[in-house]
Amino acid sequence: MSLLWLRVALGCYAVGLIYALVAIRRTSDLLSRVALHAAYLGMVLQFVSLVEAVQTAGQLSVASVHNSESLLAFLIMAVFLLIYAIYKTTSPGIIVFPLVFVLTFVAATGQQPFLFTSNVAKKGWLFAHIALIFTGYAALILSFCASLLYLVQERSLKSKRAGMLSRLPALETIDEIGYRSLLLGFPFMTLGLVAGVVVADSTYGSLNYLDPKIYLSLLMWAVYLVMLYTRWSSGWRGRRAALMATIAFVAAVIVWAANYFSGMHRFV
Repeated sequence: MSLLWLRVALGCYAVGLIYALVAIRRTSDLLSRVALHAAYLGMVLQFVSLVEAVQTAGQLSVASVHNSESLLAFLIMAVFLLIYAIYKTTSPGIIVFPLVFVLTFVAATGQQPFLFTSNVAKKGWLFAHIALIFTGYAALILSFCASLLYLVQERSLKSKRAGMLSRLPALETIDEIGYRSLLLGFPFMTLGLVAGVVVADSTYGSLNYLDPKIYLSLLMWAVYLVMLYTRWSSGWRGRRAALMATIAFVAAVIVWAANYFSGMHRFV
């Protein structure tokens, strides 16, 4: 049943994908509202799918690549809808909807639950680690989406052409969305790493800093910290902040790919 709910959610996200493709060339308020409601429904169905997957397995089961990507897609959509509730703009959906659709599509091709037999999972530390880290990922991805929109809007204004995305929010609004996404994600990322240390100590007795996932995660956290520091102390905004967010996103993609090579975090 969890796979069935996930595939229905995929159908809902397909509406968002259509919206994103249409919005590149022209705007449609009706399609925007339909895509937004479809996103709400898809997120609810995806949450049901994740809960049923955990209940079926009897414990946490997001170590498979399918369940992990489903959880990440769900959290990205949750952060996007939070941004929409504050700023009332679906513009980031031009990037968010296709990304969530692809992640959910991969997850919906088949789920392979992997059971954790460690007591750490049963105590909830592992769940806290994964949920916090993934929420940090989701916020960082939203910041990257805002950065791309900022660069597109800035180029459009400098060329004095309306361009394909003529109804994007003001540059200041886009910049604020990217900044607040960073502020939202950094505490989650930090607490997630702390919970990961607890899990590693309880499961393996120590933390292997030579593990590619470990040192790359610490490097990404450092990039995250530098981004916030430059905003606070140096007042970096606009284009420079957007480029930094892009670098941080590339680092996040590399860290995610490290799951396939890590001895402690290897995907099934």
